[in-house]
Amino acid sequence: MTVPPRPLIAIPARFAATTSALRYAAEVNARALVEAVWRAGGEPVSVHPAADDVAARLARFDGVLLPGGGDLSPHTYGATDTHDTVYDVDEVQDSFDLEAARRALAEGLPLLAVCRGMQVVNVALGGTLEQDMGGPEKEHRHVVHPVTLRRDSLLERAVGADKAEVSCYHHQRVDRLGTGLAVTARAADGTVEGLELLGSPGWFTGVQWHPEDTAHEDPQQHSLFEAFVRAAAGGGSR
Repeated sequence: MTVPPRPLIAIPARFAATTSALRYAAEVNARALVEAVWRAGGEPVSVHPAADDVAARLARFDGVLLPGGGDLSPHTYGATDTHDTVYDVDEVQDSFDLEAARRALAEGLPLLAVCRGMQVVNVALGGTLEQDMGGPEKEHRHVVHPVTLRRDSLLERAVGADKAEVSCYHHQRVDRLGTGLAVTARAADGTVEGLELLGSPGWFTGVQWHPEDTAHEDPQQHSLFEAFVRAAAGGGSR
């Protein structure tokens, strides 16, 4: 029996100044994220984040996963000042991620955007971010909390429920929505936790949380990766 090939999932690499096993700075992806894609049936591929020929480079892939990471440069969404909590800004990373988001959405390429990734999509479509949620007492770092999912949204259908317990690590959040985006999940404090693009030609959902943190033990979070990989394999639907 011939086993069908795993759909290729492009995951932009993240720059790391140091690693324990290499002598130089590295390009990395979180092992939990890569393994979540693998368990769901995808073939995760780290992609060098150089903003050259992005459309052509993505054309060979079946889906794109925009992962978490450092903050977007505030100038990418028109801010004239930078909050002192903004960290790990990288112009090369920003340029690649923003173009990858635009290209995936324009081409209808299945797209799952996680944490920073969801913020990238919002900015790519003209939205803005709140640079800091209000200090340690209000941010969502090392937090597991409930979110409410909009009924009959792509996200709710993927997760299979209208409520979920999610693992978060972020100090920024969506402010003004990008063009065409709709909110599909919120936390109790009103933070936007999920986005979809109305009228999108392909499968797309963004989540502010990190589903990879608990996907190995939480069927709801694992189902999100399964739905994404299924769409990348050609079996997804809105």
